[in-house]
Amino acid sequence: MARTLPSPIENMPPIAPDLATLGLLLRNRRLEQGMRIDDAAALLGISTSVLSRLENGKPVGTNRLMSVIDGLGVNLFLVVKEDAFKALRALSPHGEAPAQEPKQ
Repeated sequence: MARTLPSPIENMPPIAPDLATLGLLLRNRRLEQGMRIDDAAALLGISTSVLSRLENGKPVGTNRLMSVIDGLGVNLFLVVKEDAFKALRALSPHGEAPAQEPKQ
């Protein structure tokens, strides 16, 4: 019997203060695209174990991290911590702030 994919988290704030959150954001993006982990790994040219480690907040090589980020169609956007909340508000289509202010 085929496994069903979990639903992605809607309106997830795009802030990753640590590897665990970055992994969750990348997993969420994969789920938004309707891909199983093994299919995504094959498409990205990495092993399923590497993608699993990344999605679970474990360190992977920078080149693999960047391959996943690019392959999932997202970009890194670096901003000074103090400006993160303002940047999110500016990027929001309606100028709305996320539900909670990012951790400093």
